[in-house]
Amino acid sequence: QVQLVESGGGLVQSGGSLRLSCAASGSISSIYAMGWYRQPPGKQRELVATITTVNTKYADSVKGRFTISRDNAKNTVYLQMNSLKPEDTAVYYCNADILKLPAGRNGYWGQGTQVTVSS
Repeated sequence: QVQLVESGGGLVQSGGSLRLSCAASGSISSIYAMGWYRQPPGKQRELVATITTVNTKYADSVKGRFTISRDNAKNTVYLQMNSLKPEDTAVYYCNADILKLPAGRNGYWGQGTQVTVSS
C-alpha cells in the first residue's frame, strides 16, 4: 500500500507563515509529480503547486508567497507558505503520481490538513 501523510497545518495570523510536509511511504518504485491542492470552505478543490524533477508550477494566487520543494531521498514534498492571507484558509491536500510495481502508476491523496488564517 501507499500512504501520504501530511503535517504542519494550523492556525496563523494574516501575514504569518506555515510549512506543510507530506511524506509518501509504502511499496514505491518511483515518484513522478508531487503537489499540493486546497479546498476552501464551500468551494471546489484547486491546484496550489506542483513539482516534478524538472519544473515547478504555481497557482497565480500564491506565486511569490508559496514555495514548493521536495526531498527525493525521503519521498517528501514541502510547501512553505509566507505572507498568508485569510483567503488561503482551506484544507490542504498532498497529491503524488506514483509508480508501484507491478500494479502500475496511479495518483494518491493524503488525508488533508487544515490551514486557517485569521485576519
